[in-house]
Parts: sequence; C-alpha cells; structure tokens
Amino acid sequence: MPDDGCLSRSLGSNHFILPLNLCLEEAVVTMEHILRTMEPGDAIKIKEIIDLSFSPFIRFFALHSLDDEGRVLVVENQEGVIAGFAKLITFKERAIKYGCLLWIAVHPKYRLKGIASNLVNAGLNDLKDEGAKAVFASVRRRNFASLAVFKKQGFKRMNLIGLWRLFGWQTFKFLSDIWLAPGEVALIHT
Repeated sequence: MPDDGCLSRSLGSNHFILPLNLCLEEAVVTMEHILRTMEPGDAIKIKEIIDLSFSPFIRFFALHSLDDEGRVLVVENQEGVIAGFAKLITFKERAIKYGCLLWIAVHPKYRLKGIASNLVNAGLNDLKDEGAKAVFASVRRRNFASLAVFKKQGFKRMNLIGLWRLFGWQTFKFLSDIWLAPGEVALIHT
C-alpha cells in the first residue's frame, strides 16, 4: 500500500484499502472501503445490487454479462458487505484497444457516499493502465446522477457523428461492444 493513501495499481493482489477520496482532491469523504476483484461468492450480492439498480430490460443484460469476458471490481465496507461493483471490458476497433465501464451500480443503502465516483475512477485508471486509448461508458439519458458522476471524472458525451468520425462503418460494431441500449448516451474519456 503506498504511503500517499491512493489506490495501488496491482489489482493482482486482489484486496486494497480504498480511502473514499481515492486521490481526488475535491472529495472529502474519509470512510474506508476495500476495492477488489470479484470472487465466486460475490455473485449473489452483486445480483441483488443489479436487481435494486436497473430496470428489468437492463437487468437481464447486466446479469448475463457477469460471467462474460472482462473483470468485475467490487467495493465492500469494513464489515465485508459489498456496497457496489463495476464491470470492465476491453475491445479493439481498427487495431486500437479501448476500454468500457460496462456496468456500475451501488446498493441504495450506500449511495451518495462517493462510491460510484471511486468505482469510475478506479475502473478508468485500470483500463488506461491496460493500454486503452480511450474509455467509454453508456448511461441512461435521464440518469442525471450517473451523468454527473461521469462528467466529474472527465467523461464527455459522444454523439453519433463523433463516433462515426472515430470508427466509420465500425460504429455499429462499437455500439454493440459497449452494449448501448435505446435511451442511453455514449460517453468518452480520452
């Protein structure tokens, strides 16, 4: 664990103490949580968070993606209760590696404590460290809380014209890679 109190990069060791400020100067929360990769016994709690966080349509895809390629980060409190999770994936378009924060959800009991911001930040750093040129996310158009979290972390909306400029005809493959659903907007962090 580094002395500066920031999240260490080597997720291979599996467990970290995660100060909720996660090196963000504007954060003031001091409560500690543990950030780690998902373990087989975590699936039931993560499924509960999915059920409490997503509409039935989105819930179906989130549940089925847990076992797909990629990594799931979980945040648990000092008592070992999982408070939230993030699903991370990487993909290539035109031989360039990109990352995606596919799903992020926080249990309703633990919302408004900076956990979502820390999951976004940790996932973003992890994907960039893996070599992602840019990291994408998609958010329901009217989910103002999530849009604010991503905006705070430096994500920007990407319209179809911007995606077309980046990917050309591969835009449609890209949209399926990040599981963009009707009513969502694509976000990018470069």
